[in-house]
Amino acid sequence: MSYSKDMDRPYTVVVEGNIGSGKSTFLNHFQENPSISVLSEPVELWRNCGGTNLFALLYEDPKRWSFTFQSYVLLTMIRQHSLQTNTSIKVMERSIYSVRYCFVDNMQSEGIMPSLSVEVLDEYFNWVKNKPEAKVDLVIYLRTSPDVVYERMLQRNRDEEKTVSLEYLTKLHDVHEKWLYYKSAYSCPAPILIVDANLDKTSIVDEYIKSESVIMNKLSISS
Repeated sequence: MSYSKDMDRPYTVVVEGNIGSGKSTFLNHFQENPSISVLSEPVELWRNCGGTNLFALLYEDPKRWSFTFQSYVLLTMIRQHSLQTNTSIKVMERSIYSVRYCFVDNMQSEGIMPSLSVEVLDEYFNWVKNKPEAKVDLVIYLRTSPDVVYERMLQRNRDEEKTVSLEYLTKLHDVHEKWLYYKSAYSCPAPILIVDANLDKTSIVDEYIKSESVIMNKLSISS
């Protein structure tokens, strides 16, 4: 391990994982730390774009709304990456990278999003990923099994997720695994710290503490 030497911007951590993998719970662990700015996924913006719930429309008619929704998600995540903070550490829930490498990739492979729409999103993505604001120092992958996240999703009972199937979560799991675990699809913007997020709430606290040590010391780990 070595210290990150680029201090012109916050040491930036992105927390990735499937729906229901515990990203919000993980971020809550750091909310009270005055040295860290925590940026949750901007779900409320997706629920209210000019008064319309794009999040709900996506699940109601994916083929009709996939490009519109992912365009807006990409924009809101670009804003998260670019947001100035008064702390030296920034922890984000998801990133522009999982937008493209996981969700858009899955929509394309499922035939939900046509290739031309993907090409347009790629133009945005490839332009912004080379900007200094998009630089990431650490990726934390909350690794879970599809069965576990499916049960968690049912328990939290979000209206927009009521039609989400175990099959869909399995496909999202697979694209995350290829990107962050097997590293067989796409490159990763930073070293990856894998957390076993299948653990129960008591046991996983120890994993949070281990991650906190890496984050607070601004360490870079071998990828």
